[in-house]
Amino acid sequence: MNDEQLLRYSRHILLPQIGIEGQERLLAARALVIGAGGLGSPVALYLASAGMGGITLCDNEDVDLTNLQRQIVHRTDAIGRKKVDSARATLAAINPEVMVAALAERVDGKRLETLAAQADVVVDGSDNFATRHAVNRACVRMKKPLVSGAAVRFDGQVAVFDLRAAGSPCYACLFPEQGEAEDVRCAVMGVFSPLTGIIGSIQAAEALKLVAGAGESLAGRLLLLDALAMQVRTIKLVKDPACPVCGGARRGAA
Repeated sequence: MNDEQLLRYSRHILLPQIGIEGQERLLAARALVIGAGGLGSPVALYLASAGMGGITLCDNEDVDLTNLQRQIVHRTDAIGRKKVDSARATLAAINPEVMVAALAERVDGKRLETLAAQADVVVDGSDNFATRHAVNRACVRMKKPLVSGAAVRFDGQVAVFDLRAAGSPCYACLFPEQGEAEDVRCAVMGVFSPLTGIIGSIQAAEALKLVAGAGESLAGRLLLLDALAMQVRTIKLVKDPACPVCGGARRGAA
């Protein structure tokens, strides 16, 4: 690190759990962030300000007036622009050293696997089960840690799925692809503005910890937040041995 970086990241360096070595790991790392909306906004802002060396940001939508109530990476003058372009401009103003790849597309399949393979950590801020499952499959196949989050109304959740650890569950262990879960969209149900900031900030914290090698991650646990009562609880997750994505069925077919 040069003198300017030592000054910029000095408050991280002062933390013995991060220090110079941890900050250097952040500067050398790349994060794949799916979604530049309510969750992706605080994720991208904190990853950039903390010195994540590279951020690949994927979102195919445009900034809309209704987004501005919670999607804090965007400004009023960005209405009509691609979210990833708006976010890249904001991140550049915060930390011009961070290399941001803005992909205005809905990534899936092999394309998603390629992007996951290039990342050190994947953060999912999408708002639908199809994308979440696609991201999970890519992370399982590429053995990349996944930080998953969701927020709607006053309820939020965060979990880390890290298949590098033996016995770790994946997203499909918790929400099977063929299950009965239905998408609950903010556009229909509404969302409390600060909730997305809280959940997205926790996602950013987990991603930074994973890369820097600091503390204990949420791997194997699901954090649930009721922002209306401001109550937090965690639930222990277990691997489903019959999971077709990460369990015995997939290993047997390999």
